[in-house]
Order: sequence, then C-alpha cells, then structure tokens
Amino acid sequence: MTVEGADSQRQETLWRQATGRVLRSQSARVAGGALLLLVLAALLGPALSPHDAAGTDWQAVGVAPTLERQHWLGTDRLGRDLFVRTLEGLRMSLGIGVMAALISIVIGTAVGTFAGYAGGRRDAFIMRVVDVLYAVPYLLFVILLTVVAGRDPWLLFAAIGAIGWLSTARIVRSEARALMQREFVAAAIACGAGPARVVLRHLWPNVAGLVVVQATLTVPQMILAEGFLSFLGLGVQEPLASLGNLIADGAIDMETAPWMLLAPAVMLFALVLALNLVGDALRNALDPRVD
Repeated sequence: MTVEGADSQRQETLWRQATGRVLRSQSARVAGGALLLLVLAALLGPALSPHDAAGTDWQAVGVAPTLERQHWLGTDRLGRDLFVRTLEGLRMSLGIGVMAALISIVIGTAVGTFAGYAGGRRDAFIMRVVDVLYAVPYLLFVILLTVVAGRDPWLLFAAIGAIGWLSTARIVRSEARALMQREFVAAAIACGAGPARVVLRHLWPNVAGLVVVQATLTVPQMILAEGFLSFLGLGVQEPLASLGNLIADGAIDMETAPWMLLAPAVMLFALVLALNLVGDALRNALDPRVD
C-alpha cells in the first residue's frame, strides 16, 4: 500500500470512530437537537405569528406576554411583537456568528498551515505578527472600522471574523509543525511531493478534525462578540434586530418590563450553551487520545 493510501485509510477509520462517539454521546444528541430546534425556530418561527418584526400594535404598547392579541412574548415600548423580533434577532445573530466564524476559520487555517509548513524564519515572522495583533483590542479595531465604513451588519461580521482568526492560526500552525515531523509526511516529501500536494493530501486532512472543533467553538464566540458590540450600540442597528440590541433595549426597561430583557437573554444563553456543548462533544470525539 502506498503512503497516501495508508494515510487515507487511517483518516477514514478515525472519522468513523469519531462519528460513533458523537452518536453515542447523550449530551451531544441533546445539544444537537436543541441547536437544530433553535435554527428551525430562527428560520420558520416568525411565520407562525400574525405579526411582523417592524409592525406596531398601538393598542398593546409595552404589554406583558398575552394570548389575547397573540403577543406570546409581549411587546416592546414601540408596540412591536417580541416573539417575532426575538426570532429575527436569533436569525441575525446566527448569521453573523456563522459567517464571522467561517471567515476566521478560512484565514486562520490558511495562515497556520503556511507557517507550519514553511517553518524557520517565515514561521517566526508570521507568529510575531499574530502576537502583535493579539495585543490590539478588537473593540478598538471594530470602532475604527465602523467610523470609517459605517455600521453595516455584513461589515460587522467581516470585521469580527477578520480578527477572530488568530487563535485558529496558532492551533493549526502547531498541529502542522507536528505533522511535518511525522514519517508519512517525510516519506511523501522524499518521494517528490511538492508543497501543494503535501498540504492538500497530508496536512489539511489531518488538521480537519481540529478545524471542525475550532469552528463549532468559534461560532458562539462570534455571536457573543456581536451581542456585546450591539449592546454598546456599535453593532446591528434599528430597525434590524439582533439578540445584542434586543438585550440592550430590554436592559433599559428591565425594572418595569422584565419580559423585554428575559426573552432575548434566554435565547442567547440557550444558543451559546447548545453550540458549546456540541463543540465539546466534537472535541472529545475527534481526539484520538479519548477511548
């Protein structure tokens, strides 16, 4: 059997074992089911209500949850239905979180792989750049970007993702450096494999598990970052809804209208918890040291 064939067979075996571990994990099944329900609620939930996110019910301004006018989570101080706005905010936060995580994973994987494969001075230079960027507060970067380019939600997830790649780059670089010392990579290079072939056939398949885990753990970090920025007024702006700006609005009236804060806060907590549990389950399943 060739070196590449043996490596591919080993990877298939590891992925089958990892899939079995995930399916046997009760916490993974529960978290995955909860996450699926949240995604379906974000996509389909607003259609279940007779109200829309921007509609105003002037006869039910700032009312508590009620079935009489079908405001199941109450309304805000402008008479907008909180059930619909919370699910719209969930959709916005999920979208920003996933896209920002995707950007950070792509950049971090590319940079980390190059640094790990190159080694030497190029590796040291890239890691020093990463260290310098780590020292720059991401909030300062986002503030400067919003001042220059405006407060577009698409710009927001691009800005968050452009900063969030640093941890991914470090993790992938460390694993790539370890793989470069393995026998099957040395054998491939000795047989004449070029950089592209080594990266595509040996490095990326072997760091894929780490990247998947890092992606599932990065999404909740991006969602929390978006929520924090929106809470400060730097993220998603009215009339658009995100969990962050809904929590910010609810915090203003939390003493007189606690339902305005409770609904988006519980939704954010449930979403981040489910994502973290799924990420932990995947990390345990893809770790070959776990029996």
